[in-house]
Amino acid sequence: MTITVKRDQSLTMRHIAHVRNHIISVDGTLEEGGDDAGPNPHDLYDAAISACKALTVVWYAKRKGYPVEDVQVTTERDASEERKGVYRLATTLHLTGNLTDAQRAELLSAAQKCPVHKLMTAVTTEITTALAEAP
Repeated sequence: MTITVKRDQSLTMRHIAHVRNHIISVDGTLEEGGDDAGPNPHDLYDAAISACKALTVVWYAKRKGYPVEDVQVTTERDASEERKGVYRLATTLHLTGNLTDAQRAELLSAAQKCPVHKLMTAVTTEITTALAEAP
């Protein structure tokens, strides 16, 4: 899969990310010199873990037949030591539905094993960056 990010020159820093048939506006915050016309890359990173946990819980609950009505995940970022190599994300799972304590615990366990959580914590990601030929 290829994701393409193209500059929107109508704003200072805004770019449009094209993911399959979806578009996502990405921008810097006002403090970063952008117009805050969309989440910044750190926001998208944090949103990825939240979304993965939510989708994993819904998938798992459906598979097990658990009566989950609503799933929300909140994520709090602590980037105060990012430059020292520590980036902290604290996620909280909010579940509604007629769930037993055991089911809630099982859903929490499933959320802790979502694919993006594993990707962020247990996988070495190798990134290469190349420069395209000049037009």
